[in-house]
Amino acid sequence: MAGGIRQQVDDDDLQENHEINVTPFIDVMLVLLIIFMVAAPLATVDVNVDLPASTATATPRPEEPLYVTLKEDLSISIGQDTVARTAFQQQLDAAAKADKETRIFLRADRGVDYGELMEVMNLMRGAGYLKIALVGLEQVQATPPATTEGQPQ
Repeated sequence: MAGGIRQQVDDDDLQENHEINVTPFIDVMLVLLIIFMVAAPLATVDVNVDLPASTATATPRPEEPLYVTLKEDLSISIGQDTVARTAFQQQLDAAAKADKETRIFLRADRGVDYGELMEVMNLMRGAGYLKIALVGLEQVQATPPATTEGQPQ
């Protein structure tokens, strides 16, 4: 109990209270809880991501790359030929010569929903093609201006 009831002592001396007062501890804990409850949502940041552009170094392409393209109208093309989703697996097998180790380059229009892109990737995985490379625009990386020490920037 934080505040105990003291018994009357005849000689007017106060007895020492050996109980721990936890009220200040609880107050500090509640203040810290409120601080963390306010600060936690501020720690997460929404970042706008523009996925089609990349500054990664380009990997060398094979001599005859196999492109699968998801257009803005959600139609799928293998190479230059547009195919129906129902015949996608058969057309992909024919284009890759049934070699499941063929790397497939997947391109998608910037306006295509991410869920639709994942659906096409699931179609390729369902067909047994696991080597899928995403294709994006190559962005030239700007070199920072040269600075010398001691000069203001």
